[in-house]
This record gives sequence, structure tokens and C-alpha cells, in this order.
Amino acid sequence: MNYSKFPDDSPYRRLAAALDRLPNRFPRAEDESDLRLLAKLYTREEADLAASLMAELETVDRIAARLNCDSGSVTPGLKQMAQKGLIRFGKTPPGSASPGRPGFGLLPFVVGVWENQAGRVDAELAGLFEQYYKSAFYRALSDEPQFHRVVPVNESIKNDMEVHPYESVSGLLDRAQAWGVMECICRVQKALVGEPCQHPIDVCMVLSQKPGAFAGSASVRALTREEAIQTLKRAADAGLVHCVSNHQQETWYICNCCTCSCGILRGMAEMGIANVVARSAFVNQVDIFRCASCGECVSVCSFNALTLEEVVQLNEVRCVGCGVCVPVCPQGALGLVRRDEEALPPVDSKAWAETRKKD
Repeated sequence: MNYSKFPDDSPYRRLAAALDRLPNRFPRAEDESDLRLLAKLYTREEADLAASLMAELETVDRIAARLNCDSGSVTPGLKQMAQKGLIRFGKTPPGSASPGRPGFGLLPFVVGVWENQAGRVDAELAGLFEQYYKSAFYRALSDEPQFHRVVPVNESIKNDMEVHPYESVSGLLDRAQAWGVMECICRVQKALVGEPCQHPIDVCMVLSQKPGAFAGSASVRALTREEAIQTLKRAADAGLVHCVSNHQQETWYICNCCTCSCGILRGMAEMGIANVVARSAFVNQVDIFRCASCGECVSVCSFNALTLEEVVQLNEVRCVGCGVCVPVCPQGALGLVRRDEEALPPVDSKAWAETRKKD
């Protein structure tokens, strides 16, 4: 495929601009790596149609009317892109022109299009993403509110703490009616470009309010709630950080992230961006009388928040409240406590988007 020329009227330029207008952003790349990436994912016809979609879900009839064409000419393309995870598909919302009907809309690149490519990614696509990530995408990570919010490891919070459901992975699991796991596209992508990490791949979790939502899925392995708990434990034991969407409601995934491969946390490790994730409502606390100065906690901290002197020292600014270090302390000298000042995450995805637009 020839990626070398993208004229001003290229559908890929229009699609890139449409994606960048979304709150999630899709920053422009001077080297056109953004356009090469889109050209690998979308045909020209798909890009042309996707670029014309709205962020809000619309019926086929409404899309066709807005584009001055008949619905039969756009339906196959919309269905094909939805099947490939390139656009949104769902029920049109209350208050829309035709509420409750099947609808299509523009899907953010991250979190959205890219994560849906776990079953399609090959070495070429992985390389194109790597070029775009280093060229331009990292700039979207510094916008606030952040994409992800850290949720602590369950056993890291002191027993007398009151914990809201959105602040706890067990609370998130309790609110779900279906649970699933899929391969982490970040670790798959890094392996395909020759930079694999040693963390487990099959720990990317998805949640749904619809019972049996993942039964028969080609990309998601359905789990019971107990299996979901074990998957989270396996991720925590591997030193991974639980991250979810940065709002209190409508949480539909739990990423288990690392700074070596995660597309979000890499921004901190490789680009020096300090605020790539919204920290949890908790911060670590060191019991200096229990600390044996073994350094086990220092070795597992992904955020360089702990240093070893006579006893472990905590940098509260760097601590994101993930709690990964707490279970590894053989002396029980660590535990999360609630921060003195905490910023509540936006209530839902709509509030998140509106706040991000303002920034």
C-alpha cells in the first residue's frame, strides 16, 4: 500500500481532523504518521464515510439524509466499520431524533479504535502506531482530565477506610453483570516492534451491565465474577497498576498497566509527562517503626515515589495511590490512607468530555 502522498483533500486528512476534534484528541503529526496509520486501518471509502460521522449516535436514515444520499449506499460501509471496531455502534440516546434505534457514530482513536484492533494488529500496524505515538500522540496525554484514573489494589487500603464503589476494583466488579478479559494491545504492539515486556498479556478486562454480554465473543473471553477477581489478583501480583476510565460512572474496562508498554503510562516513562493518569483518592503511608529497609517496595514502584534511606521515604507528589507496593512489604509497613485533598473525577463520560473540551 502506498502511504507516501496525502493530498489536501485526502479523506484521511479529514478523518484525522474529525478525530482530533473529539475530546480524546488525535494530534496531527508533521511526518504524516497519523495519516499512514489511518490508511492502514481504513480504506479510502471507509475514511471518507467515517469522517462524515458525528460523535453522537445517529440512525442510518439520518446519516444518509445529512450526506444527501440513500441509506442503502451507506449501510454496508457502516456495518463493516462497526464490525472492525472503527466506529461506534449502539442504541441512539434518549432525546435524539429517533431514540432507541440502532445508530452509528465517530469513535475516538484512544480509548476506542486502537483498543479494538487487538485481534487485527500485525507487525506493520504495530510499527505505524509506534511511529505515530512517538511523533505526536503523546501530546494528547497531558490534557486534563486525563484518560485514565488509578484504582488501588484492594488489600492496600487500610481496613478502617470508607471506600466508594468507583474507588475500588471490587466495587466495580460488584456493579457489573458480565466480566471478560482480552489481550492487552499495548503489550502485543510492543512485542511486535521487538520491545516485549515480561508482564502478562491476558489481563485487559472489560465489564458490562448486560448479563452474558461476552458469551460467544471472538475477541473477549467471558469470565465469572470469581475468575475476574483472580485475574485482578494475578495482575496485582505481577506489579501492574489498575487503571479505569476517569469518571465515577459508566466504567466498562479495567486496564492493568505498566510503564514499559502501556500507551498511557509510557508517556510518563518515555516522554516525562507527569500527569498522564489521574491519581487515586489515596496516598501511601510508611510506618517507620515497622520498616526493615529491605527495599522490596522500592523495586516494584513504577512511579519512583519510594526511595530507600535508613527507612523507606515517600514522595507524595509522585505517589499515584496504586497500592502495588503494599502487598510486597513483608513487615506490613505500608498502607494507603485517604488524601487530605482529593479532586473528585467527573461523574460520567459526558461530564468528562465537557470538562476536557473546556481545557
